[in-house]
Amino acid sequence: MLWKGRRQSDNVEDQRSQGGGGFGRPGQFRIPIGGSAGGGRMSLSSLIILGVIALIAWGVFGINPLQILNGGGSLMPGGGGQITDNSGEQGGGTGAPASDEMKQFVSTVLAETEDTWTGIFQANGLTYKDPKLVLFSGQIRSACGFASSAAGPFYCPGDQKVYLDTTFFQQLDRQFGASGDFAQAYVVAHEVGHHVQNLTGILPKFNQMRQQMGEAESNQMSVRVELQADCFAGVWAHFTAQKGLLEQGDIQEALNAAQQIGDDTMQKKMQGYVVPESFNHGTSQQRQTWLARGYKTGKLSDCDTFNNPI
Repeated sequence: MLWKGRRQSDNVEDQRSQGGGGFGRPGQFRIPIGGSAGGGRMSLSSLIILGVIALIAWGVFGINPLQILNGGGSLMPGGGGQITDNSGEQGGGTGAPASDEMKQFVSTVLAETEDTWTGIFQANGLTYKDPKLVLFSGQIRSACGFASSAAGPFYCPGDQKVYLDTTFFQQLDRQFGASGDFAQAYVVAHEVGHHVQNLTGILPKFNQMRQQMGEAESNQMSVRVELQADCFAGVWAHFTAQKGLLEQGDIQEALNAAQQIGDDTMQKKMQGYVVPESFNHGTSQQRQTWLARGYKTGKLSDCDTFNNPI
């Protein structure tokens, strides 16, 4: 990815020198690096309810935006105009020059997501609210509770922040065989995809519904949420390619990362067998398929994982 020399977001909070402790809580939407347990089927009624929410979102976003920003700063009007009333805390961005190349890279990728999603929202008469991205080391406290780097990168709707321990990128490369800067960019774009879901009301509805679900039902609904975030990452990649920022092999890097962190592939690597009933992010094939779909068309209406087979 041709990222050097481009704008860096000032919405990055560097907390790598701070300590923390504890464990993750429900409400985090993360890239998985471990297995989970569960089983069963999703109820038709729950799927229909969330499908209605999805249809509302697609009614807003069904237009393929033709005017995407080609670069420059993103517009963030102060005050109102948000799609939903999310009252997350607004921790200040650093605003200072990055102190290391990884921070520079993450800040640049975040800036590119800001430009793209601001353009998409504006093309549909809406205002995009930038998320914060928190860099941490080891453990961190979020509005969703405590989390450790073992949980992988995650998005917390409660404070509208993406949390990332950049050592995950080393693990992605060395342990899972997903190397390359665009594999890393895909991880960031996936979590930002959850932020888009939060702004459009999909995550709040899902969090409300899963309080009444069993583990198996929640897992299966979670797969649809996660695959949609993969598709949104693909939409971002589509417009990033239109800017001429992708190099040969970049999309293959992202698709390989999606393959390596599929539930089936990870479970086979980590425990030697798969438990399909426990999947909560999607299989390798599903993740690749939805990422590729978003990249191919750039249309949010093609990311409807709630009313289409997955």
